[in-house]
Amino acid sequence: MSTARTTPSRLAKRAYYDADTIHAILDEAMFCTVSYVLAGQPMAIPTAYARKDDQLYIHGSVGSHFIRVVQQGGPVCISVMLTDGLVLAKSAFHHSVNYRSVILFGTARTVTDETERMEALALITDHLVPGRWADLRPTTDSEMRKTTVLAFTLAEASAKVRTGGPGDEPEDEDLPTWAGVIPMQTVRLTPVPKTGNEHVPLPAYLHTPAVTG
Repeated sequence: MSTARTTPSRLAKRAYYDADTIHAILDEAMFCTVSYVLAGQPMAIPTAYARKDDQLYIHGSVGSHFIRVVQQGGPVCISVMLTDGLVLAKSAFHHSVNYRSVILFGTARTVTDETERMEALALITDHLVPGRWADLRPTTDSEMRKTTVLAFTLAEASAKVRTGGPGDEPEDEDLPTWAGVIPMQTVRLTPVPKTGNEHVPLPAYLHTPAVTG
């Protein structure tokens, strides 16, 4: 949604407000940063998350100071970013980054329904490692009591995207300086077993390397 907070003050043409663009970026990224203010002090915590429809879920220990503060309902800003390339121009001024990002504003909803809580934890687990949840032992009641799940709506969210090469000044075009884009991606490498666990076969869902952006 385009609001005063989600509309960029610079290069607004790079902003997107449609659900398809926002959802795609959130689904590809793995971690978000939750920013909030506590007693006048800005705070920012990176954490895992998952999305379902127009809800974004995070979780943490019931004793986590961060979780308890955000749970009180104060305003937060959540951001994610995917780096697609380093843009090298012929001047430092015109260097840039190709990226896809999402910013959302809102307040936390504490998830109390046990079915939704369990589903959110499964979503977060499988968002990081698809197929992992079904391979785990069932979560215990004790573990659930120690875990807080928070949800945020995507009602006030926007994406911003940069693509393409550098925008050099016309007078710099003939300089003998290399310019272009260095593509970037995050790649999952071969899993390393826990010491003493080498005899357990690698599950099928871990065999195929996944590119996450």
